[in-house]
Amino acid sequence: MTLECAKQKLQQYGQEHLLKYFDTLSETQKEALLQQIEETDFSVLNKIGSNEEESSTGTITPIRALRLQEIHANEDKYRETGLSAIRSGKVGAVLLAGGMGTRLGSDNPKGMYDIGVTKPMYIFERLICNLMDVVRESGEFIHLFVMTSDKNHTATTTFFNEQNFFGYKEDYIHFFKQDMAPAATYDGKIFLEEPYKLATSPNGNGGWFSSLKNAGLLDLIHENGIEWLNVFAVDNVLQRIADPCFIGATITENRSVGAKVVCKNHPDEKVGVMCLKDNHPSIVEYYELTPELRDAVDENGEPAYNFGVILNYLFKESELEDICENTLPLHIVEKKIPYIDDTGTLIKPEEPNGYKFETLILDMIQMMDTCLPFEVERDKEFAPIKNKTGIDSVESARALLTKNGVTL
Repeated sequence: MTLECAKQKLQQYGQEHLLKYFDTLSETQKEALLQQIEETDFSVLNKIGSNEEESSTGTITPIRALRLQEIHANEDKYRETGLSAIRSGKVGAVLLAGGMGTRLGSDNPKGMYDIGVTKPMYIFERLICNLMDVVRESGEFIHLFVMTSDKNHTATTTFFNEQNFFGYKEDYIHFFKQDMAPAATYDGKIFLEEPYKLATSPNGNGGWFSSLKNAGLLDLIHENGIEWLNVFAVDNVLQRIADPCFIGATITENRSVGAKVVCKNHPDEKVGVMCLKDNHPSIVEYYELTPELRDAVDENGEPAYNFGVILNYLFKESELEDICENTLPLHIVEKKIPYIDDTGTLIKPEEPNGYKFETLILDMIQMMDTCLPFEVERDKEFAPIKNKTGIDSVESARALLTKNGVTL
């Protein structure tokens, strides 16, 4: 992008201040700033002050989940259907790995964290081991798309290369960076993080498909005939990826999306809960769960809203493309955003000082017509690593891995 084109784009959105330091920059810094201006979607700023309220209302009713007993009764049928889809190349997997290990005391990407005890065992390595179980069972490698971020892309790709992709076929692993969204003042002015760099942040976990598309990987998906994408987060080291039984159940039950769920371990557990909202599949966040919903029971006297999501979803790819033709709801979130002031001094605010913009994967689910909540045993498939110690920690994940026969 030329300087003149940048000026025209910034003028359109009232962001001319972003070139304030341009004449003081090196040629490399000028190029970086112009490129960022070219790549940034400034239209999100139009949402500020638009008086559009996020849709949190709607009639919430229970959704029927496929329970363990029913899954076990039909496991052979489901598994064979899933394996057939995998062997036909119709299944891909998407790892959401843009986060850093800051809460674990690490400056590296979260997936590089070593959870081993007697030997190195990295989070990325554990996930690849889980995926390799399906490769061995099906006899076919599955295309794995790894979403990184601006902050960890180089470190992540370098690490995979150094580790020889943990034994996975290199041709089947594809890295792409998550798109970024600008961070702005309450008045809609984008912050500068450096004189040559706009303040930005990842565009939320709902941005994975548009980011994959913008990276040009949709062509590869079409060329390989991939019809289903299993999306999962980096921090659950016990999860089954491209699980044939899960895939087969979603296909057999003719659903647009499958969602792995676990029974909540107590009514106030901090997990999103599957439900129907205005007869569309949806997720109620734990902080939105009213006492009435929390205490509601079904016809069997069991909790009606008891199935927590673990961020492991199976999406029908063609319907994802339809969703991308429509705009996902944009959530405006107040945050503490570091910035440089008029003197060029870096300010790290102690209170929220502006907005970040995010899309959420739960909105993708709500835009689907049907969903299959698929129950899994939490002790066998749910070992999230959020903290270094305590609940959902490195400690608790190690204990669960050991319980499942994994040598650490």
